[in-house]
Amino acid sequence: MTARETVGDLAGMLSGMAPALDARRWAFAAVDGATPEDAFALIREDEGLAAILPAGDGGFARITLMVYSALDGVGLTAAVATALAQHGIACNVVAGFHHDHLFVPWDRRDEALAILQRLAASS
Repeated sequence: MTARETVGDLAGMLSGMAPALDARRWAFAAVDGATPEDAFALIREDEGLAAILPAGDGGFARITLMVYSALDGVGLTAAVATALAQHGIACNVVAGFHHDHLFVPWDRRDEALAILQRLAASS
C-alpha cells in the first residue's frame, strides 16, 4: 500500500473532496445475531451492534469524499453538513481511515452530489 498525503487545512480538504456517488442503496440497521458479511460498516454502540447494509428500496445513497483528509483536520464535516442542510438534505457521516462517507436520502442523491461538487469548486 502506498502512502497518501493527507490534507488537514479546510480549504484543501474542500477543494480536494472529489465527491463520488456509489450506485448502491444503503440502510442503517440494528444487528441481532451473526455479523453480516456484506456490511459497509459496523458500529458498536452501548445499545448493541449497528450496521450499514445494502438495501433494496428507499434507504440512503453513499457519497464518498475522495480527499485523504487528516483525521485531525477541522471543519470538513461541518462544511459539508451545513451545505446540505441549507437545502434540507439530511446527512449521516461515517469517517473511515482514508475517506469520509456521507449517507444522504436516496431520492436526493443527485442534488446532494451537485451541492458538494459546487462546494468543492468554490473552495
